[in-house]
Amino acid sequence: MKKIIILSIIMILNLNSNTFADKTNCKEFKKFSVEYLKCKGKNIIIDTKNYQKKEWSEEKDKMLKKKDKVKKLKQKVLN
Repeated sequence: MKKIIILSIIMILNLNSNTFADKTNCKEFKKFSVEYLKCKGKNIIIDTKNYQKKEWSEEKDKMLKKKDKVKKLKQKVLN
């Protein structure tokens, strides 16, 4: 019984809403504080990275296919 109580207390203490959140909540800081600006900057960087991965993945695949074609053609010419 003691193990169950201790385990449940540990689980309750470990559950933190910030741990499971995808984005940090910047509303808890004052608008012109350093922490607020850091929080907003972090969110902008994460959003930018996700956008670039999403938008440029197709073009990157096309470019890699073209490189493979060039390598194959180069091998044919050299051999």
